[in-house]
Amino acid sequence: MYIVSLMRKLLLFFLMYFGISVFSQKIMLEPLLQDEISIRAILVDEGKIIYSSTNSTFGILDYSQTIHQKKIKISDKKLQFRTLAQDRSNYYTINIEQPAYFFKIDKKTLESVVVFTDFQEKSFYDALIYDAGKFYTFSDPEKDGKLKFISFQMGDDNFQLENIGNNAPKMIDGEAAFAASNTNIAFSSKYIWLATGGQVSRIWRYQKNKNKWEVFSTPFVQGKSSQGMYSIDFLDNNFGVAVGGDYTNQAANENNIAITKNGGKTWKIVASGKNEGYMTCVKIRPNTNGREMIAVGDNHISYSKNFGNSWTKLSDEKGLYVCEWIDENTLAFAGKGKILKGKLIE
Repeated sequence: MYIVSLMRKLLLFFLMYFGISVFSQKIMLEPLLQDEISIRAILVDEGKIIYSSTNSTFGILDYSQTIHQKKIKISDKKLQFRTLAQDRSNYYTINIEQPAYFFKIDKKTLESVVVFTDFQEKSFYDALIYDAGKFYTFSDPEKDGKLKFISFQMGDDNFQLENIGNNAPKMIDGEAAFAASNTNIAFSSKYIWLATGGQVSRIWRYQKNKNKWEVFSTPFVQGKSSQGMYSIDFLDNNFGVAVGGDYTNQAANENNIAITKNGGKTWKIVASGKNEGYMTCVKIRPNTNGREMIAVGDNHISYSKNFGNSWTKLSDEKGLYVCEWIDENTLAFAGKGKILKGKLIE
């Protein structure tokens, strides 16, 4: 009996030490919206899911008690929105392709106004975040290969814009970014990170207080225009995760997930050949210190309980592009023609 008990204790220690969970994770999905639009950018804001999408559509789902939907067209043009961010009073979104219109949408009235228009030939804004009083966004490079990284803020009815990518290194030919889920940009108290892909997949790190840029190579799958990092998330100044792959070969699952423990300087490939393939969005679970995370691809929802080292498929749900935590047990998912709410079941 003593030997059996000892063996059980050793097995439990082994599982805990190597981060292998003995518990199965499940998810219960609830449909909230079906529509003929494609959604790649969402926010969670005080009991509501906010989204921007194709066909110039902006919408709000209030799920706090009974689901209420508000949907508006913010332009007569057929614009595609893949970016979304907010401050205390307004939502902001920028369309892909050119010209790029920067929309401000009042939270109370839902009235929208264009605060800036970028007429540059290669404007294609991939993601948008709000951090410490400023919005940050980046676009595909101009003809000179310079990184186009813009900060902006609203003063007293005064739009203030600065291109802080002017002092950044040049991008490599064939290096670009994917407007897949508004999540190839992330920030912490010290840094802002950008993830690129294509012929080259690198991490760009901007140190805010020093206005300093650094660029780090990664072992991520790269070399083709469809390959590279699609989404990143950071816990703090040090720990982060990146997911992606090849959207033209979504079953490929080698070198498509990586983690960093030093703020993006170096990356370690994890779960190579042992995951469900192409992923467009990854989010670290709140209150788990980076240990648990969820990711979506066009063909699956996957979950890790051990810092990304192994993954379990939770669902075969198709056509999801983006996810966001509502609370530590509940998520919003969005994609092709739908928004879902997911509840984790231990």
